[in-house]
Amino acid sequence: MNTLNVLLVEDDPNMRLGCEQAFELSGIPAASVPSAEAAQREIEHNPPAVIVTDMRLGGADGLHLLRWSQARDANLPVIMVTGHGDVTLAVEAMRSGAYDFITKPFASDHLVEVVRRALEKRSLTLEVAELRRRLAQREGAEASLIGRSPQMARVRQLVADVAGKAVDVLIHGETGTGKELVARCLHDLGPRAKGNFVALNCGGLPDNLIDSELFGHEPGAFTGATRRRVGKVEHAHGGTLFLDEVESMPVGVQVKLLRVLQERVVERLGGNQQVRVDTRVVAATKDDLKQRAEAQQFRADLYYRLNVVTIELPPLRERREDIPLLLENFMQQAARRHELPLPELSPADLRHLMAQDWPGNVRELRNVADCMVLGIPHARVDAACGEGPSLAEAVEAFERSLIGEELRRQGGNLTRAAERLRVAKTTLHDKVRKYGLGGRLGEV
Repeated sequence: MNTLNVLLVEDDPNMRLGCEQAFELSGIPAASVPSAEAAQREIEHNPPAVIVTDMRLGGADGLHLLRWSQARDANLPVIMVTGHGDVTLAVEAMRSGAYDFITKPFASDHLVEVVRRALEKRSLTLEVAELRRRLAQREGAEASLIGRSPQMARVRQLVADVAGKAVDVLIHGETGTGKELVARCLHDLGPRAKGNFVALNCGGLPDNLIDSELFGHEPGAFTGATRRRVGKVEHAHGGTLFLDEVESMPVGVQVKLLRVLQERVVERLGGNQQVRVDTRVVAATKDDLKQRAEAQQFRADLYYRLNVVTIELPPLRERREDIPLLLENFMQQAARRHELPLPELSPADLRHLMAQDWPGNVRELRNVADCMVLGIPHARVDAACGEGPSLAEAVEAFERSLIGEELRRQGGNLTRAAERLRVAKTTLHDKVRKYGLGGRLGEV
């Protein structure tokens, strides 16, 4: 079904004509039939997105059509049109699953408003069904690195290309973008999957402990070292060592790590024996290591040794089209974990969530999904459940995303991006500054 359409079931020719005209003036594609029997034949051949049916029809009535359509598709919105004396029937229809009911006489704009809401609900229902189908069919890198955006497609392709190669990898991305998840995919999809995946947060340990954590120590190496301890590098032999926040690693430890990467040997603290290791190193950083190296805040030789393959993870605000798929996945996980039903999300809620900047990225979205399933108040959930973004906010969010994507495609070249977007270069430059996209600019 390419276009969301309405099926009107009305046996009164004048009423049917009036409704048809209201739909046509509102730009809503609609077809009409005079009976429930004709509606059933139409539904079987061309399923509509919404049914609007009079309660009282010649032959089978609207309630019969409601139950018949609900048996075929429980999520198909059916709007009942009733007379003043049919309140009891209307209540019964709502109990049977009707989306809403309208009492005669009614204004055409009221009919259109109710139908538009039903169309939005149907559109979201179909989108959720498609998202769940996609989630069920995932495999390989797509099973973990979720997203339909071009940015995530490139990340998955790069992961697939290097997972089986004996090369160290640097992952760059903001906090919460999923750097450890990418590292695990590199491990799980390659020949090292049977080995250990060892993770170490370089910023989570005091400087005097990270040396021992990485390289291990012999008995007596320092006060309290009563027995030999194998370090993370050695423990990851045959597997993968993931170094998160590598930018915070002390300079003295950086020198030792560089030697490990070059020679593939490790010496435990307090020992002289060189232990050969076959360990793949995947490092992650939220900073620009090249800039830190130029500022002498990170060893340049270590940066270039790590920077054989770099995977750039986009922030969530630059791939908003992935939010529905991610949110559905996180809500499904939370519902299974807490043994609770999936919450229903309205189109307005989803639009609002997609318009957010998400400074905490995917991690923040996961927290929101947990709160939605648990019914716990959350700032973004509360905002989403209120009014959606204004037209200006929605337009700005779309414009920012469009400009950011075009700048990526053009390698940050403002002139080429302006030509592709068909705007003046000065206008585009103003918008780049307005939306904080200056970091995307290359040679202009």
